[in-house]
Amino acid sequence: MINAIQDTVAVVDTVRKSSGGGGWILQEVMDSHKIDFEPFGFLNLPHLSLFGFDISITKHIFFSWIVALILIVVLFFVARSYKKSLIPKGLTNFFEIIIIFVRDEIVKPTIGKGYEFFLPFHLTVFFFVLLAGLFGLVPYSSTVTGNIAVTAALAGISFIAIQLGGIKSNGFFGYFKGLIPSGMPKWLLVIIIPLEILGLFTKPFALCIRLFANMIAGHVVILSLIGLIFIFSAFAYAVAPISVGFSLFIYLLDILIILIQAYIFTMLTALFIGMAVHQEH
Repeated sequence: MINAIQDTVAVVDTVRKSSGGGGWILQEVMDSHKIDFEPFGFLNLPHLSLFGFDISITKHIFFSWIVALILIVVLFFVARSYKKSLIPKGLTNFFEIIIIFVRDEIVKPTIGKGYEFFLPFHLTVFFFVLLAGLFGLVPYSSTVTGNIAVTAALAGISFIAIQLGGIKSNGFFGYFKGLIPSGMPKWLLVIIIPLEILGLFTKPFALCIRLFANMIAGHVVILSLIGLIFIFSAFAYAVAPISVGFSLFIYLLDILIILIQAYIFTMLTALFIGMAVHQEH
């Protein structure tokens, strides 16, 4: 309820300043060079450039750093607690459940032999996607995985991990040779080779778009439902309870979506790495 009320306050101010239409929804979900703390004001972020390239710190970059910092601090203390006692307690016990789930239900059955080498990477991806999504539900924060640049960066890192995993297990030439099915007629290589190269890039592209679309969709729906209060301002007292009620429902649904997307992103990454590591010949 607090989240819905504070989001409504922010939307009210944005709508009043807006020129009309649905452009205010995009203003709420898009990246910017300031962080709004309506009605208390806003924080301007620095504009930076290097050799003519814009490297300014934006809202989504800032919150990406916050999410990464939280993960580093929390997981550091979780790891440190194991040095004191092998029996987990409290927060450590909670994280152990998640770590065992990712290991036994995602990475191990999907990658198979040699999964231990890739487990830290998949745990990092899972925790970052999960925390980034949940952190976006906090008032005045932002869902960084609703930015296609962030999801593209995550997908790019996964792409590199897939290629390095395949090369590590099969050798440089063996990995790329294994992309071509054995017994393929030579005259088909002209078609198959470009398709296989294209296939290498479609995998991270699918990861990028899937995560981006699902994260941004939930926030657009929430803002649209809240916006009904102002669209039907003549019946505000009748529409407001329905809009806020549906928004709270979408908030709860959004938590489920965040959990599912963290699972799917990690699982698909593990699947692609497993396909690269254990090639069919």
